[in-house]
Formats: sequence, C-alpha cells, structure tokens
Amino acid sequence: MSFDLTQLADTIARYGPVARVVVADTAGSTPREVGASMLVWRDGQSGTIGGGELEYRATIAARSLLSNGERAALKRMPLGPDLGQCCGGAVTLLTECFAADDLSSLARDHIVARPVVPLDATPLAVKRVLDQARSKGLRPAPQLLHGWMIEPVSRPDTPVWIYGAGHVGRALVDVLSPLPNLAITWIDTAVDRFPACVPANVSTLPTPHPARAVGLAPQNAHHLVLTYSHSLDLDLCHAILSRPFASAGLIGSATKWARFSKRLAGLGHDVEQINSIRCPIGDPGLGKTPHAIAIGVAAALLGSVADNEKNNRGMHGDRGYAPPKRAVDT
Repeated sequence: MSFDLTQLADTIARYGPVARVVVADTAGSTPREVGASMLVWRDGQSGTIGGGELEYRATIAARSLLSNGERAALKRMPLGPDLGQCCGGAVTLLTECFAADDLSSLARDHIVARPVVPLDATPLAVKRVLDQARSKGLRPAPQLLHGWMIEPVSRPDTPVWIYGAGHVGRALVDVLSPLPNLAITWIDTAVDRFPACVPANVSTLPTPHPARAVGLAPQNAHHLVLTYSHSLDLDLCHAILSRPFASAGLIGSATKWARFSKRLAGLGHDVEQINSIRCPIGDPGLGKTPHAIAIGVAAALLGSVADNEKNNRGMHGDRGYAPPKRAVDT
C-alpha cells in the first residue's frame, strides 16, 4: 500500500477538494490492511477501505469534514455489533482534506510523513524511519507511529508493455490499469487504433513499426503481444527475445505457437529462450472472452511480480522498514 499522489492530484483537478481516508492502524480481524485508502468528494468517491457500514460511515464523516472546512480527523472504530459487522477487530481511520495548493508540500524523498496528533517535537522513532528511508533508500511500510502517519509514495515501477489495442488489448488495459505500481505502455500501429478515452496512468505509443519500439522498453518489462497480425506478432516475439525482459506472453492457439516456435528457432533463438514466452496467455479454465483472458493474465502477472519481490528480498533483504508497533491513543 502506498500514497498515490498522481491519483489524488487528478481527482482534485476534476472535482475540487478531496478527503482521503486511510486505514492508519488495525487490531484483530479487519477487512483491509494498513495503508488501504479511498478518496471522497462532494458527490462521489473512489477506492475502498473495506466496504459495508464501516465505509458508509467513513464516507459520511469525510464529507462532513469537507463541508465544515476541517483539515483532519483520527478515529478508532471497533468492527462489532454497532457497525453490524462481526470481524471482531478494530480500525483506526485517518481522514485528511486536500486541495490543489496542498500537493506541492506533501512528499519528500518519496515519503508522505505528517503528524496527525498535536506534538511538540518529532519522535525519535519517526526520525529513525525517515533517516532509514533517506539515507539507505528503504521504503517504509505504511504505519501510524507515535502520532505520525508515514506512507511511501506510490511508484509505478513494474513496466508492462501491451502490443495491440483490439478487444483483448482493451480488456487488459481495463483490468490492469487500476492495479498499483504498474507502468503500462500501450503500443499499436496508429492513433485511431486506441479508444478515445485511455486511463491517465497508461501511456500510448502509436508507431507503424511496433517491433522497433521493443528496444525502448526497460529490461525488466513484462511484454504482452496480441496484435491483429500474426506477422507482426512474430516480429514482436523476435524483438523481445533479442533483449532482456522480465516475462513475455503471446495470444494464440497451440497451432500458432507451434509455427512460431519453428520460425523463432529459424531466427536463431534456442529452445530455452523460445519457451520463455508463454502462449496462450491467460487461464484457459476462465474462458476465451477478452475480459476472461485479461483476468487470467492479471493473475499470472501479479504472481510473477510477487515472486520477483520475494527473490529480491531474499537477495538484498526486505526493502520495507517498519519498527515495532506501538499503540496510539485516539
């Protein structure tokens, strides 16, 4: 979980002042984890902190905060009979109001850290977390610590390159674009191949030669090939195999893949390289509709990203830092 400054800025630009509700602390069984958040404005909202009566009351309180001109509120809410819930735990919710003028001063060194209760000085434990982040580049876990709320800023650091803006490409963008930390680049042969409205966090790249665009992708990119042309798909697979990449998938049947495998071998790629491309993409058990394919791809991609993160933590240690929890009175 992280603080998405881009989403907050976009929402303020569209709707005016916005209240952000974040799960600051949890105890026992809760529907969402620390750092889960939602945005609330006068006549709308986005995101979720767990739904149900908890979210309903949090939304009403957020709108009241906006209308009263207040800045922030911190409240602990037991998830019991009073809310009609049986989780048995409790959440502490931090609600903060933001306008356009507040954005420039929010983040420093990719962290949003601020006191949420009156304090005379910055606690030593908070200083330690911030020093770890700034001197060693360790991203802190979201946490309410000694009266301060600390959150890492959202960084879209997982590049996903999607080739093809047809039905499956559009379904993929629809499913993947809301997911955190994905930097999506969408490629096709002409501007009019893309829909009129593209999510704000998706970059489009129209080019008559998509295979040449592969060279622009980062070496840790995940590639998904699903154009309207088998010839173009083959060119893209050849280009992807000719450089480092994190993962690659190709839409198609077993027959298509058998033909591609032979042609890619003829282009100089060995069997191990060729087999690193997954074909078909998605989960056949979910079906062959565009969104069923997209859901299967999203599940596989998130699994791959999670595995990479586990491997990195094993090699370099956990890059998140969270000191021992300490209760905060609210």
